[in-house]
Amino acid sequence: MCFVLYAGTSREISGKEWREDAPDLSVTSLNERETPIAAHFSKPLVQCIGSTAGCGCDFPHVMSQNGEWPWFDDDEPEPEPELAERDRYNRARLVALLRETGEETVELYGVWDGDFDFTTPPAIRETISVEAILQPAFRFKEQGLYIVTITRADP
Repeated sequence: MCFVLYAGTSREISGKEWREDAPDLSVTSLNERETPIAAHFSKPLVQCIGSTAGCGCDFPHVMSQNGEWPWFDDDEPEPEPELAERDRYNRARLVALLRETGEETVELYGVWDGDFDFTTPPAIRETISVEAILQPAFRFKEQGLYIVTITRADP
């Protein structure tokens, strides 16, 4: 099963299909099976953001364990260099993509593929800065709805 990351915005994020021969972030419209997930967003447009894995599995995430999420510290052992580079790349590309939206806030919601029950509210709601995603200890919490504040980079 795959982790899936959805973004709620006021206007469309430029779409890009995932390609196996050139893995990168992708942005796609919701398919019919995914449309119930939109009920969790206050923004009018919801799209799926894929990582270099095609799904959202290469975005840093944690699963709920008895209603809580394991904690990761900055002093955790560094993963293998290839995994660490992939993690940094996905974080950086996601932050760049969110900044490119031109929006002041973007809503992000991560769930396991197929967990589209719109009657169950998100397990948590957090407001974070877009820069928080770049922190090595940051992980998207399963069924967590994030209001991501976007700051403009200085010219």
